[in-house]
Amino acid sequence: KDVQKEREPHVYLSKEEVKEKIQSYNSSVTDKLKMTLNANGIYTGFIKVQMELCRPITVQSSQSQGGCALSNKETAFYLPDGCVNTLHISSTNTVREVIEALLKKFFVADNPAKFALYKRCHKEDQVYTCKLSDREHPLYLRLVAGPKTEMLSFVLREHETGEVMWEAFSIPELQNFLRILDKEENDQLQILKNRYAAYRGKLEEALRGALKPG
Repeated sequence: KDVQKEREPHVYLSKEEVKEKIQSYNSSVTDKLKMTLNANGIYTGFIKVQMELCRPITVQSSQSQGGCALSNKETAFYLPDGCVNTLHISSTNTVREVIEALLKKFFVADNPAKFALYKRCHKEDQVYTCKLSDREHPLYLRLVAGPKTEMLSFVLREHETGEVMWEAFSIPELQNFLRILDKEENDQLQILKNRYAAYRGKLEEALRGALKPG
């Protein structure tokens, strides 16, 4: 269930409250991904983000020699289902910064405005998915929910088509989107052609059997 408007109020915690929550969080961690509180009140820790991307991503790689880039190559491919990435972030990092860090880690050339970060949580035996605003702080949400991903997890998805601010993209990016859409359209068209060709073959085979002299 997608809940777009559901928002939990951000409770501003005192430094002592943060310290207590971090101690409680670290005592419950089972994967050694603990949080650390710095003297300035900023804390750091880890979040895991599941990639649920329906469309292919564009990955940019450069061939270099002697420290100088010779050429850039872009390749579009689909990420495997269930791909999970772990990021080390601070309490000051926003959703937008987390998205940018994820794309940088995967060498993704697509515009970050194409993607959105969601939180997935369990309430009353139901799973709720809520899109986070760019200014929210994922590590704070992780701290409040605790380390169990069953209680709270993060998911990266593409924006819905109607939500994308296309004017934020460059002409080459828009052209790349068109190429991807053309490929998807051709793939779906070929699937339909193969399906109907199979139906036609079975009908013709049945018709030949019915017309045989008995």
